[in-house]
Amino acid sequence: MTKTDNHALIIGAGGGIGGAMTRLLLENGYAVFAAGRGGLKGNPELLALRAAEPRKLSLLAMDITAQDSIEAGFRLIGAQTGRLHLVFNCAGLLHDRDLRPEKRLEDAALDNLLKSFAVNAAGPLLIARYALPLLKHDQPSVLASVSARVGSITDNRLGGWYAYRASKAAQNMMTKTLSIELARRSPNTICVGLHPGTVDTRLSKPFQSNVSPGQLKTAAESAGHLYRVINRLKPADSGKVLAWDGSEIPP
Repeated sequence: MTKTDNHALIIGAGGGIGGAMTRLLLENGYAVFAAGRGGLKGNPELLALRAAEPRKLSLLAMDITAQDSIEAGFRLIGAQTGRLHLVFNCAGLLHDRDLRPEKRLEDAALDNLLKSFAVNAAGPLLIARYALPLLKHDQPSVLASVSARVGSITDNRLGGWYAYRASKAAQNMMTKTLSIELARRSPNTICVGLHPGTVDTRLSKPFQSNVSPGQLKTAAESAGHLYRVINRLKPADSGKVLAWDGSEIPP
């Protein structure tokens, strides 16, 4: 199998890590499906990449909070290729216009909890549901979703951030549970969560003042680290959450 035989799907390609991973995979010979809300029509970088690589890059709409949107996206991909070798989900929610990470119990709100779980926990599982037929083949394949160290229960020392911590912990449990089923149904597929570190993106922007000097990564640096982790994955890694340096994050 050569790199030009490989097909990848990047979900959340409009974000910093997703866009950088899309570019990196194209540079390494992958044919890439880049998915995001609205089909990424307002993303000039991805539009320029598609103009430069029209046969290798396809843009499509996918909203991971809407099951019919996920199903429709995979139906379009399936009409173009019978297999995927990498599905990489970068979509995640820490804050938005109405949601801020909770500093204390009184900040907890049902709407924000449900919104966080829809994006961070339910979305990755639904992606797996519709990705499985394209990942299940006789070649190695990887199903990866960006997770977070703060989703570790045993590593929680500061508290707060109830919705984000709990939804990421739920995502990690789904990754582990999914890996057990995939071992039976799609034994060539490795399923992992990936912690990118603190990256200079919209997600981390309001909290970057708390990051130690030298710890903030560019999106391109983060994508490079995660790409190397993906390429080193072994079947025994399935179900784990791995940091950008390849170390395992405890559950």
